[in-house]
Amino acid sequence: MLRLSDMYTVKEKSYKLELEATMLNINGTHNQNLKEACRTLKEYAIYTDKIRKYTEKMSLEDAVELAICECIEEGILKEFLEKHRAEAKAMSIFEYDQEKHIRMEREEAWEEGRREGRESGLREGEEKALLLAKRIFKLAQTGKSSKEIAEICGISEEKVKQILE
Repeated sequence: MLRLSDMYTVKEKSYKLELEATMLNINGTHNQNLKEACRTLKEYAIYTDKIRKYTEKMSLEDAVELAICECIEEGILKEFLEKHRAEAKAMSIFEYDQEKHIRMEREEAWEEGRREGRESGLREGEEKALLLAKRIFKLAQTGKSSKEIAEICGISEEKVKQILE
């Protein structure tokens, strides 16, 4: 589900205008029933699958050109591609680059999230270790033995002794 408000730079609790759109995956074998119901959509999916396949072996521009030639020969989007070849090629290159850019941004965001999570986890770990050490010192001040403290805190007696040193 895509929401227009996700693109707003200023985040509010409620918006005066909201638009929601459902994005469906038509790549490969996804949403076959939908593609069978709409010939043009099915042919567009075949065309884009060809581009993806060919970009693994050649430049994007060459991949788009080959996909266009093959589709025309196979009768896939034939009339449209014959009539609007240059625009279709330019748009396909732009869309593919944009898709790649979005994928790269998403990967960067995931990595940033993982890094922040690790940093947060380290901070939380440090806080927990500090709280544990404080608890151990308080228990030691009340006269508890290392063994008793270890049982209370659920850690080894060696760890208690190490902290108390």
